[in-house]
Amino acid sequence: MAGAMCARAVVVFFVALVLLRIAGTHAFGAGTAFDTVLRIILVAVLSRTIVAASPFFGTLLASTVLVVLHRLLAIAAFHSDFVGSLIKGEPRVLAQQGNLLQDELRKTNISEKDLHEGLRDAANIDSLAEAETVRLERNGKISVVKRQDGSSGPAPKPGALAQAGQLT
Repeated sequence: MAGAMCARAVVVFFVALVLLRIAGTHAFGAGTAFDTVLRIILVAVLSRTIVAASPFFGTLLASTVLVVLHRLLAIAAFHSDFVGSLIKGEPRVLAQQGNLLQDELRKTNISEKDLHEGLRDAANIDSLAEAETVRLERNGKISVVKRQDGSSGPAPKPGALAQAGQLT
């Protein structure tokens, strides 16, 4: 019994390596929901193969179908913004020019503390005033575009510097 399980584990290991190559490194390195679904299902299905809870070849075939489907959808998402948005979602702007967008924070369930953690983690800044734009990306991570003018106050209105004679 243990010998058969070990043999199945060895076969599943090598099949999983092939499936990882088919899926591509992005599928197991990215944090999108699209990629996470594949990881969870694949782990569950392949583990059933090792312990003989499901038919061996049928389970391996089902795993292959899932990986190929994932790969095809990833290719479709690459070529089509509509498919990409449908599968992976869209980034959301959480703050713009030092101002929090409370509706977006609410929709994404991001607290101000989470946002400030993201500022520190992504841009090594602690003040929202130092950020031009803060986004929740499609992979669930917060990204920050730092202010370029070096100021820490609200961004000037367009044309304000030219009116003040500071731009030519």
